[in-house]
Amino acid sequence: MKHTLCTLFLIMTLLAGCMSPTPVEETATPGNKYAPQPGDSGLTHEQVYLDSVELLTMESYPLQFMLVLRGNLPTPCHQLRVAVSEPDLKAQITVEVYSLARPDTACAQVLEPFEANISLGSYPAGHYTLLVNGEEAAEFDA
Repeated sequence: MKHTLCTLFLIMTLLAGCMSPTPVEETATPGNKYAPQPGDSGLTHEQVYLDSVELLTMESYPLQFMLVLRGNLPTPCHQLRVAVSEPDLKAQITVEVYSLARPDTACAQVLEPFEANISLGSYPAGHYTLLVNGEEAAEFDA
């Protein structure tokens, strides 16, 4: 009986390491709970598989913008990160979407679906281009 409980505990501990990550909000950028975090440098940087990128315009004054990302992480052990830049001199907003994982963690090799809503906030009046992972995703006027 004791041996069975020890084995069950060991299996549960191993499975807990592969569960979907819970986003950390305390240190996140307002509106982006997937922003890069302190401590990310020790993790392996990998790609995500984006299925759709949608820019929503909220009915507000000033206009507010929301980025909706849908896709898959490489495994359930990966954590989603979304880094959003300020507009550059060409009025381009660059968004980098990637994943992070601990290099020493064994994990089931299955895709983990995600949907992330990233508040972009508002911008000064002008015409903007939104680039997601180097590809033009949208143009919009603020």
